[in-house]
Amino acid sequence: MDPIDERRRLLNRRQFFGRSATGIGAAALASVLDPGLFAQSGSHGGLHHAPRARRVIYLYMSGAPSQIDLWDHKPGLDDLFDQELPDSVRQGQRITTMTSGQARFPVAPSLFSFARHGECGALVSELLPYTARVVDKLAVIRSVHTSAINHDPAITFVLTGSEMAGRPSMGAWASYGLGSENADLPAFVVLHSRWSAKRDAQALFSRLWGTGFLPSRHQGVSLRADGDPVLWLSNPAGVSSAGRRRMLDGLAALNARHADEVFDPEIRARIAQYELAYRMQSSVPELTDLSDEPDEVFELYGPDARRPGTFAANCLLARRMAERGVRFTQIFHRGWDQHGNLPADLRLQCGDVDRGCAALVVDLERRGLLEDTLVVWGSEFGRTVYCQGTLTRADYGRDHHPRCFTMWMAGAGIRGGLQYGATDDFSYNVTENPVHVHDVNATILHLLGIDHERLTYRYQGRDFRLTDVEGRVVHELFT
Repeated sequence: MDPIDERRRLLNRRQFFGRSATGIGAAALASVLDPGLFAQSGSHGGLHHAPRARRVIYLYMSGAPSQIDLWDHKPGLDDLFDQELPDSVRQGQRITTMTSGQARFPVAPSLFSFARHGECGALVSELLPYTARVVDKLAVIRSVHTSAINHDPAITFVLTGSEMAGRPSMGAWASYGLGSENADLPAFVVLHSRWSAKRDAQALFSRLWGTGFLPSRHQGVSLRADGDPVLWLSNPAGVSSAGRRRMLDGLAALNARHADEVFDPEIRARIAQYELAYRMQSSVPELTDLSDEPDEVFELYGPDARRPGTFAANCLLARRMAERGVRFTQIFHRGWDQHGNLPADLRLQCGDVDRGCAALVVDLERRGLLEDTLVVWGSEFGRTVYCQGTLTRADYGRDHHPRCFTMWMAGAGIRGGLQYGATDDFSYNVTENPVHVHDVNATILHLLGIDHERLTYRYQGRDFRLTDVEGRVVHELFT
């Protein structure tokens, strides 16, 4: 078909439906310029049920922490040091190319001691002394499992519901389903943290906080620790705030005219993004300026909280975002892929995150925010009980393990002190209350007031959702 003729046909169809909607385009633009104009009334607006959480802070340990060394205590392994993993346990499970060529699969007990903590008596590794102090606030889920065995498809699966790239991220779904509580900040913010272990950590691609086929205004905004928190946030030399405002007004008028001609929703999204960027020029510097935080807050989070870009500093920023109505905050911490030298690297990684995790829970609670803020700690999969590489009493490595790993949740109606799910004596197979990745995501959406089966988006003739065609809400985690 002739492209000019095709455009005429598309224009006619778009104009017919658009103009028959009694000025919906003007209404959409008005809602962008005055976000409170069409605010929904009622106890929970258009949500599927009353929410327990108004916001989520997702602490993502990229690379897969070893559940055996942190949360899933298996004292019986000490007597099986260097013995072959029984075939009855492995059950023919596929393994990665990193260990598929090994002649043996020797059992590697954890080097670290565990102790019971809190009123719940949860067993926690010596590497997490601060987190252990708040274990009565956590629901520890030891029976999470996934289908992916390599990092990129696994992390993509956890955060988008599909092993293949191109789907919207969880934060984008939350923004799409709930909108923003603060017109001056993004609904979805991403923070990246420095890490202390080996430097060749797994890459993180922007699609992990992208929108896929959802409108682009739901994209996560990644804040930087150095320079402007967001690239090109500051006006260039010679451009005043008033001049920037005049330029944006003119640009909005041109974009609105173009939108009326072609009825492309991405043009409306572009207008909204320009307006948000303008408002962020004042809101983001205020957000990231920690000078108004008292010394006792830094004492809670530890000395790292004074260093921008550390995990502790990002946890403090996440609390400030929770106060300001940011809907979904994702903090990434890389470097947990410990195929070798695990004992030394795991100590460093836990040293990065332990105090910040605990401080965030305490800080949210004492400010009255924990009751409607869901904090999630997790990764893409777990690690094997058998050693990768050379095994000694003082050193070992562990390969990827999708059959079981540990996550925890806190706040927003989560039952604190709960130990949910169980694995076998080798932390290899789930034996009680399995929780699939889709179940985790369905549960997070449920706490936000969203039915995961009803939050859909029509694309290429199909209704897509975060949990694909699976997922169940794990009600046992709730109070």
